[in-house]
Amino acid sequence: MKASKPADAVEASKRKKIHHVETGQIKEPITIQIIIGTYEKVLYGLTATISGLCSKDTTKALNVDFADTFMFNAHGSAIRCLAISPITHSSEKVILASGGSDQIVNLYSISTIPDSKLMDKAPPMPSLAGNKIKENPRNRELGSLQHHAGSINALQFPTRSKLLSAAEDNTVAVARTRDWTVLSTIKAPIPKVHGRPSGDTAPSDGVPAGVTHFAVHPSMKLMLSLGKGEKCMRLWNLVTGKKAAVLNFDRGLLQSIGEGKYSRGEGRRVEWNRLGEEFAVAFERGAVVYGIDSKPKCLIVPLPRTKIHQMHYVILKAGEDEVLDVLAISTEDGRILLHSTKHADTNNVTKPDTGPSIPLCKPFGVLGGPTASVAGRVKDFETLSIPHSTSLLFVTGSSDGAIRIWLIDAGELTPEMISLDGIVASRNGNGHGQADEAAAQTPKPRQVGHLLSTYEAGNRVTCLKAFVMNGRANPEFMKNDGAPSRRTNGVHEDADGEDR
Repeated sequence: MKASKPADAVEASKRKKIHHVETGQIKEPITIQIIIGTYEKVLYGLTATISGLCSKDTTKALNVDFADTFMFNAHGSAIRCLAISPITHSSEKVILASGGSDQIVNLYSISTIPDSKLMDKAPPMPSLAGNKIKENPRNRELGSLQHHAGSINALQFPTRSKLLSAAEDNTVAVARTRDWTVLSTIKAPIPKVHGRPSGDTAPSDGVPAGVTHFAVHPSMKLMLSLGKGEKCMRLWNLVTGKKAAVLNFDRGLLQSIGEGKYSRGEGRRVEWNRLGEEFAVAFERGAVVYGIDSKPKCLIVPLPRTKIHQMHYVILKAGEDEVLDVLAISTEDGRILLHSTKHADTNNVTKPDTGPSIPLCKPFGVLGGPTASVAGRVKDFETLSIPHSTSLLFVTGSSDGAIRIWLIDAGELTPEMISLDGIVASRNGNGHGQADEAAAQTPKPRQVGHLLSTYEAGNRVTCLKAFVMNGRANPEFMKNDGAPSRRTNGVHEDADGEDR
């Protein structure tokens, strides 16, 4: 009879798992900083060091080693959203913003220098759970912003000098990161009551309101916003701070993506592509891709039917000279669906009885899901480029606390594969039945990528951010790293006085 493992050893094995691929040439390791927001009000940071990455073949000798770097009791309620300021090769730190239901935006300074350059001589810290801890002394709390009167729903750094925040008080605030002064506040109108949806929890004298999500155009002059209780999206002029247009969602369009009679019909997320030539709006069980003329280009309906949690445009190098914008969508059943909206098969587009014909975009690749033994919902994910390589790393966070790192090799995604599995069907204005039938007749998308490692964080994930730590330590800055910070308008400003 075999002796059972001690409880500490079992817990340690659950908290950290290292996946080994075949041995190959060892290259300089890369370190990824992963930051997750949780339902338990905790802001959790950990690093993943991937060693054995080869510049020509990234599938050889891959070892992933996780270590906890920080843990902040950030908010008085669940953390809803995170944002990181743009990263440059010369930057030694980034600003992290977190928002929750407590109407507060917390700010942190996170180091971009790999911990191996800072803490090689530091003694290991003890841990009751058995997981490795590498506390970075340069990760610090800056302060908080309290200019909203509602729960924070979305945060974004369009540049290093501006922070945009949207809340349930129907406002989008623009703050300057140098002194954290609110420069402007964009006020969205409160929606009118047109009937109470099923399951509505708003008070009898109120109506669901608030800006749920927004996306800034790459030109920094336009912004799209989505509101709670509204079956439309708004276009804003960021130069003047005024509304430019309102685009209503067609009833037939909503029915084709699963927004039926008892659904809210409101957009959940909106994203611009890399060049700003198209944007996508995600609903509860489907998504619509619009062109720059605000006309629908194609529909996205995950099959089997499931909820959509996150959506990002990913820059993919499909060939030596071809760069594609791939729309990645995470679902309730643990999949990340990859779509290409560029390649369209116009021969399969039919004319419905009423309304224009809108093609149905089929995914050309699937990452994770039941085929890869992943069943939990993917609440959020990030894509990272490997230095000196065309492959991509996907960092996913599930609501069960599992942090997974996936690798997609460039050879798995060829232009021929994407063009053959592009837009292959069309929808009819009579509902979403034809969309399901047309999509079911097409071949199933190919399983791409492979799992490198899984880390059990022990907290339920609500949002996630990640970046490659490629900062360089400045000796002069390191000398002043322990200097006290000064407070400006309720927020600590670093001792170097950098204009972020």
